[in-house]
Amino acid sequence: MNKLTFGAAVAALAIGIPFAAQAQQLPPAVIAVVDTDRVIRECTVCVTANTQLQQQIQQLQTRAQQLAAPLRTEGQAIQAAVQALPAGQQPNAALQQRIRTYETNQQNAQQEVQRQQQTIERNRNYVLQQIGQRMQPAVQQVMTQRGANLVVDSSASLAPTPTLDVTPAVLAAVNQNTAPLNVTAPPPQQPAAQAPAAAAPAATTPQRPRPQGR
Repeated sequence: MNKLTFGAAVAALAIGIPFAAQAQQLPPAVIAVVDTDRVIRECTVCVTANTQLQQQIQQLQTRAQQLAAPLRTEGQAIQAAVQALPAGQQPNAALQQRIRTYETNQQNAQQEVQRQQQTIERNRNYVLQQIGQRMQPAVQQVMTQRGANLVVDSSASLAPTPTLDVTPAVLAAVNQNTAPLNVTAPPPQQPAAQAPAAAAPAATTPQRPRPQGR
């Protein structure tokens, strides 16, 4: 959670090659290798985004400590009060209320930390999504320049040849886009509320025929 990793997300990128006939021979593979993890670590806007995510994590750690300190103190005090009770005696109403309040506060603190953790994880995934959107055209640009028709991630290659490595060129292409990455993910979409069922037409009471006058 403290580092941006892309890994298998772009384990293999390839440009499709159209074919004119079923029996047409495939062209020889011209392979390029890209270290996507290095691009994510070292691209200028990636470094800035990673720093901002680290700050979010530190803020969460600080908040968690702020929540835990009074809970720890209160928990120790309650434990001492319970242990001080005579054998077989149950806590009185005031102590029982104190215990319930402590448990509620503890649960609320846990939920707050968990929500913030989920927010940071969404932010991290959102940053990775933006990097991927920038990396794909950069990889295609370098492939065109180098005449490659297949690019693989260095993690998918057992022994990548340095002469096939186009990572510096991809990194330079990604750095051409200096717009900062957004480290705040959009809020999760809420499920659409179901439209209320159409109200049934109100039943009409049949009117009695009015007696005709004589």
